[in-house]
This record gives sequence, structure tokens and C-alpha cells, in this order.
Amino acid sequence: MAMRGRPRAYDREDALRKAMHVFWAKGFEGASLSDLTTAMALKPPSLYAAFGSKEGLFEEAISLYSKEEGSGIWDMLSVAETAFDAVRHVLVASANAFTQSDHPRGCMIVLAAPQPNGANQKVCDALRALRAQNITLLEERFEQAKAAGEICEGADTHAIAAYYVSVQHGMTFTARDGASRETLLAVAHCALAAWPALTQA
Repeated sequence: MAMRGRPRAYDREDALRKAMHVFWAKGFEGASLSDLTTAMALKPPSLYAAFGSKEGLFEEAISLYSKEEGSGIWDMLSVAETAFDAVRHVLVASANAFTQSDHPRGCMIVLAAPQPNGANQKVCDALRALRAQNITLLEERFEQAKAAGEICEGADTHAIAAYYVSVQHGMTFTARDGASRETLLAVAHCALAAWPALTQA
């Protein structure tokens, strides 16, 4: 039976990946429709037909980023032998990922966030929720460590989780400013040196 209709003249996943890089480099607000269509080699009607809207394209780009780029940072969280090993992996993997030469520097989920005043509220809320989720994941891992005796009973696991995520966010901006991988690794090791004071007080 013959196929009806014209086949798509582009690779949707490749086009999405190119859009992801534009959003990663310029942010949601900074990425214009012209930037996106040029990178994706699509005309605006084709973009809208495939993704519905700029917001829909961004949502898919974030999902692709989380699957391809972010997973390597967080995938050891639940399987690391200790909570300290888990945090070390997050920070060292971040230093390595944020300084790769084949894509924009830093974390897309942090850097693509629009300014809150006059910005797209749906996009702001979605990115805020993703960043908060990382704090929750760390806090849950720290609570397990507390039950196992690795972290003392009186330690504030939420504050510790927020601290290490804040360090990671700072590494993102430092990477975007051009810092070397060695500098980011040094920042990671400084933060890890605080572990005993944070967890055994």
C-alpha cells in the first residue's frame, strides 16, 4: 500500500537538539523565532506544526536536555555508596559537563530561566520546579544517610541540600563566564571540604 502525504523533510530530533542549543545559549526570552528557525533549518509554519508554539518547543528542549545532559549528573544519587559520594559525583560531574566544548557552557535549566518581571510565567514556574526538584532529591538522599548514621540526627538536611545545589548553580555561572574545568573542580572540592562541618555538627 502506497504511503500518502509528503514525508517530513527534516529530522525532528536533530531539529529539536539544535533548538535546545539555542535556548541553552540565549535563554527562553533571548532566543528569537528567527534564531530558532535558522538553527533548525525550518520555516515558522513548520516549527509551529511540529511543536505547537515556542513554549511547546522549549518544553521539549528541556525534556531532551534532562534526558541527554542532566542525567549524567544526577544518575548516581540513589546508587552511590554514601551520601558524600553522591554529592561528590554531582559536583564533579557538573564541573565536567559545564565545561564541555561541544555545547554551550553551564546548566540549561539554570541559564535558560527568563527574568521574572514580564516574563513567561509558565516557563518560569516549570524551570523553578525542576530546580526545586534537585534540592528535594538531595534532601531525600541525606535523610537516608541520616537514618544510616552517616549524617548526625541534628543536621538540617534541607539546608545542606540547598547549599550544594546553590554551589552547583554558582558553578554554572562561573562556567558561562569562561572558567576552566580545573577552576570548577577546585570549587567542587572546596564545597566538599565543608561536608564534615555540615553533617556532623
